[in-house]
Amino acid sequence: MAGAAPLPASLKVTPGNPIAKGATPTADGVNFAIFSRHASQLYLCLYAASHDDEPVHEIALDPRRHKTGDIWHCHVGGLKPGALYLWRADGPFDPARGHRFNRNRALLDPYAKALTDGAWDIGQALGYDPDSPDKDLSLSRFRDDSLIPKCVVVDSAFDWQGDAPLNYPLKDCVIYETHVRGLTRGLLGGEAAGNAATAPTPRVPRGLPRVAHPGTYRGVTEMIDYFVDLGVTSLEFLPIHEFDSKERFRRNPKTGEFVANYWGYSSLAFFAPKVTYAYVDGEPFDEADPARQVREFKYMVRELHKAGIEVILDVVFNHTAEGNELGPTLNFRGLDNSVYYILDEDRRRYKNFSGCGNTLNCNHPVMRNLIHECLAYWVVDMHVDGFRFDLGSILGRDAAGRLLENPPVIESIAENPILRDTKIIAEAWDAGGAYQVGSFPGGRWAEWNDRYRDDIRRFWRGEKGSALHLATRITGSSDLYLRDGRKPFHSINFVTAHDGFTLNDLVSYARKHNEENGEDNRDGADHNLSYSNGAEGPSDDPAIERRRDRQARNFLATLLLSIGTPMLLGGDEIRRTQRGNNNAYCQDNPTSWYDWERAAEHAGLFDFCAGLIAFRRRHPAFRRPEFFTGQDHDSDSLPDIAWFDERGRAPDWTAINLTLAALIDGSEGGSDTAVTDNDFYLMFNAAPHPVAFSIPNHPHGGIWALVIDTAAPPPQGIIPESEWTPLSPQGALTLHAKSLAVLASIGPGSNLESARP
Repeated sequence: MAGAAPLPASLKVTPGNPIAKGATPTADGVNFAIFSRHASQLYLCLYAASHDDEPVHEIALDPRRHKTGDIWHCHVGGLKPGALYLWRADGPFDPARGHRFNRNRALLDPYAKALTDGAWDIGQALGYDPDSPDKDLSLSRFRDDSLIPKCVVVDSAFDWQGDAPLNYPLKDCVIYETHVRGLTRGLLGGEAAGNAATAPTPRVPRGLPRVAHPGTYRGVTEMIDYFVDLGVTSLEFLPIHEFDSKERFRRNPKTGEFVANYWGYSSLAFFAPKVTYAYVDGEPFDEADPARQVREFKYMVRELHKAGIEVILDVVFNHTAEGNELGPTLNFRGLDNSVYYILDEDRRRYKNFSGCGNTLNCNHPVMRNLIHECLAYWVVDMHVDGFRFDLGSILGRDAAGRLLENPPVIESIAENPILRDTKIIAEAWDAGGAYQVGSFPGGRWAEWNDRYRDDIRRFWRGEKGSALHLATRITGSSDLYLRDGRKPFHSINFVTAHDGFTLNDLVSYARKHNEENGEDNRDGADHNLSYSNGAEGPSDDPAIERRRDRQARNFLATLLLSIGTPMLLGGDEIRRTQRGNNNAYCQDNPTSWYDWERAAEHAGLFDFCAGLIAFRRRHPAFRRPEFFTGQDHDSDSLPDIAWFDERGRAPDWTAINLTLAALIDGSEGGSDTAVTDNDFYLMFNAAPHPVAFSIPNHPHGGIWALVIDTAAPPPQGIIPESEWTPLSPQGALTLHAKSLAVLASIGPGSNLESARP
């Protein structure tokens, strides 16, 4: 092509090896390998800089020498890590048969381990002529390689200092869902640094570390002391696989500015960490070090692991950024559209079970292999501890979009020997109507339990008759997980998540306020089970704020005292607000960024949350690996759980009550090995008035002590174990309206003779 120079003598092309896909450095060059079954010719393009609109060298691969089966491959001797490249694929442009090859389009390597930063305009990288009346049936002859980032040849060397994934048992985990950029983007602590520092005045809330690299992987590491103080075991990051954050959807009607792709659920490259989450220190990023983001991600993981904190990635193997037939041609579409995607009966179109224009053909062996190799890369090379699979039910669909009984990719992920100790968590539904919470196939998969979210919200909102569902959810959701042999910890319990209201907004808004998304407030869920507690949005009324604080404590206490694996939405511990926006996917601004000034304002809630996590960690009765049975284990023990109403009697589960109590036997933790713990008596009052709870005598003469009370303002809400004292009088305890209390057994006859030191 015009502009591409002959290959210099310093670079020598040989057939190479088809085994290792992507770009793999060798002792004397770089090996390239890529899949395309239906292409007639592939071209490897080499570039001098990320913004180049055409390659400096283009290497045509001879299918007789450079193709083994469906893998095209070559070795370029003399090429070094840091080299920039893309591919071109020639072949049939026949949309009616599902083929959309276009020799004019430069393509990303699906196995690229890093992409360059730059002024991308991927929405213009179309394989068809948008001005043609035939639209996607036309073939674009427009060429401009500067529209998309370049792939980077990555040297994987890194000093891990002996690090390995932590892989805690799920029952012992407390997951904190957060966003790499939003976590620290609004937090500056000194001189402005790098590509994330534009705020006019650095500010550091009381008690938080100084963050010199806000909005970056390095910024996360500067928050480690905060996470240790909070007590969480695992950070679950929204997508960090490369995506186009400048993808433009529509304008914010209030500001007139384009909204952005903030959450990142639109992957460009599944092996590549997001480039703009790596900090820049002075010189231009690409020329300085085009693969810095890989080392920055590894540094973050290593430092988190040193502090005992796991890393879980939200992965999006259900669709790509290429959209429907009118979307751009970036990689999969141009390399082998009919293999990588689930196509409609009219093969011009795409099945859209993701709600984002296309659906990956996950159970095709080629795509299945890519998913396995990608997961193995992030575990082996990047040391991550687990994955949360966005719209995981799509992984269970066949090439026609039908749900399979035993989907190959789901089962093989569960059985993959490399991933045996890795957490695998499914969002067990998709946008095509599949809903598999409690029935997700594959054996050892954990699941986001939205039934838990809704039933806990209903109870604390005061919906009559919700106590029965509360009982089911706080004991591990046996209705969902017991029947197929899974355990309580396979239920990922949550009250809030990135998709929906924050905890503050759950107790401060009766309805969503998504006007700034530019969709006339039509987007986002309408059924939120929220309650404003007296005013819509912010309030200066102390009584309203006290009710909101108490409800926030109720939700946190319920979550962290439930059997199962708790997940906190990042910032809930300081009442982070999105101003009523329950779908902030496009708000890369203070709506989504954590406002750390609230950390000082709501320090009491942080302390309460941290105290609950520490309480859960100290008491195995709340981390049972097995379901309750309601039966005595032997003649000297209590039933493992017994239920009561506020009068101390067996509850009438058909009644429309708003109260419930439970006695938990702590002498046996539900495992093969006896675990000694206090017995506990939990009392829940969702009524709008105080309720006197009768307290049963401890069956073996133990004495009850009040240990948690959500009606008490911090720091009185959680009583240190060294200060546990007998409850007097023993017969009854009046719970404040909308509150929760926990008693623990102490003294002679209890499992523990006295409080732990």
